[in-house]
Amino acid sequence: MMKVAPFRAVIACGGTGGHLFPGLAVAEALHGRGHEVLLFVSEKEIDTTALKARPEFRSEKLPSIGMPSMIVSPAFVRFVRRFWESFSHCGKIYRKFRPSVVLGMGGFTSTAPVLAARMRGLPAFIHESNAIPGRANRLAAKFATKVFLGFEEAEARFPGAQCVVTGTPVRKNLGQPMDRATARKAFHLDPDKKTVLVMGGSQGAAGINQLLFKSASLLSGSGVQIIHLTGDRDDRLAAANYQRDEIPHYVSPFHHSMEEAYSAADIVVSRAGASSLSEISQFALPSILIPYPFATDDHQTANAQIYVHAGAAEALTEKETGAEKLAAMISNLLEDDQRRGRMSLAAKRIPPASAAENVADEMERAVKEAST
Repeated sequence: MMKVAPFRAVIACGGTGGHLFPGLAVAEALHGRGHEVLLFVSEKEIDTTALKARPEFRSEKLPSIGMPSMIVSPAFVRFVRRFWESFSHCGKIYRKFRPSVVLGMGGFTSTAPVLAARMRGLPAFIHESNAIPGRANRLAAKFATKVFLGFEEAEARFPGAQCVVTGTPVRKNLGQPMDRATARKAFHLDPDKKTVLVMGGSQGAAGINQLLFKSASLLSGSGVQIIHLTGDRDDRLAAANYQRDEIPHYVSPFHHSMEEAYSAADIVVSRAGASSLSEISQFALPSILIPYPFATDDHQTANAQIYVHAGAAEALTEKETGAEKLAAMISNLLEDDQRRGRMSLAAKRIPPASAAENVADEMERAVKEAST
């Protein structure tokens, strides 16, 4: 690790959990090295809620919205107005905070901060977690110093940009794998039974929930137990289904100590958002991936295929998957210890190690070069 004098950094990371939590992971890495970090976030509730637990980081809300597909429309006029408000606000904050470097984690919350930084001559980076980048990052890449990538496969989508594969940062409070039996006891589950973790991510949990509800009766009597993180709406219905089919279970909308959930599981049924995949890899979990079908440019399918090709996952489409197919896939994986072992090793090998530290290294290097 290079020696760099303490500096101030801005990380724009609001809008979704997939932008916010990796941004917080980088903020943790920089903070741990003695640097001061200011977070730019969106006006969404997810950002406000997450930051209540992180008082060590200052934050500012930016008035940004996604760019509509139709340029000639009232929606595009609103986008331009909000983008200009965001850009102007960045300038005011930069004059007071005086950052040495800026990082955007994706989405239009990060586009204005990166552009404003480059216009002030500051090194500015973007991070793209997915295999297929979104419109905001494709635009921001045109004036970013470098593009950090979660997956090497995304590099071809940034022609002319200088790309570095860093991996997608995982927050420190996720922790390290725990003893499996101990983790299961935290959910009041049998420490010796095979366990499936089901989660839908920060959006799009409903489709996975419905598939599990339909599959539950087919898993009854198989000896499986389930940890199901349903999201906001389906927790009572999920609990009723598992109780009816006599499947041991823990059901909750969310679980804040996710290291317990990952450590308790033998396999995970999940969406294929980049942040979720990075966490699955950190805990070396075999997975059944059901990409969110309405993700922009179907990027979750592209993410999932990376894990499938590496031998770390199986993938299903939500539209074409029936209860019988999902239940059979779960049962087959749980019964094949050797295959799960191979998938576990493959999952661990996919992302580069220490992604947050990799990004922090690049930011420190840029500040040092700019000061010489």
